[in-house]
Amino acid sequence: MSETAAKASGSVQAPARGARLSRSARRAQLLLAARDVFAAQGYHAAAMDDIAEKAGVSKPVLYQHFPGKLELYRALLTTYADELVARVRDAIGNTSDNRQRVHAAVAAYFDFVAGEGHAYRLVFESDLRSEPEAAALVDGALTKCIDAVAEVVTQDAGLDVARARLLAVGLVGLSQVTAQYWLDSDQGIPRDEAVGLMSALAWKGLAGFPLIHD
Repeated sequence: MSETAAKASGSVQAPARGARLSRSARRAQLLLAARDVFAAQGYHAAAMDDIAEKAGVSKPVLYQHFPGKLELYRALLTTYADELVARVRDAIGNTSDNRQRVHAAVAAYFDFVAGEGHAYRLVFESDLRSEPEAAALVDGALTKCIDAVAEVVTQDAGLDVARARLLAVGLVGLSQVTAQYWLDSDQGIPRDEAVGLMSALAWKGLAGFPLIHD
């Protein structure tokens, strides 16, 4: 995970007004504040005043780093889209066992949606998805995740690119949709059990679950 993404995964602790921070530290702090405000209010209802207040800075300081609300949101969206891609790449790159890769890829999505600050909602449920650049950032992240999985499938299963990519789309789609459902259902099933169920489905298919009744 990038340094920026790692910083953005924590909670906002706004320093006192006038506290001196490096430019990179101040930027990370502003992104954290923006994350909380956007997650709570949505893009259109959020105001730069709210973000500045959350961060404990003046509006001129905020505008020194981001010329407008859209630029701030794009920077935040880029941070979390990159984080998701990094999680998936790390998950499938840390083992050569394909069953473990499937489990790790599913787990990466569940960990992302369960992260602090509702980063997942900022990426996939934003009220700004109709804005072309925002949509392109999200679509680009999904494409990179699919590419990473497809590359492994092509190498290990000996499938052609088209078939490997279709399987990759299936795994990424399954992981994303079920992780989102799990989040929206108040996580009634423990995370580890949910990941186990979905990775087993992806690995074995429905035929891998025995019938209780004939």
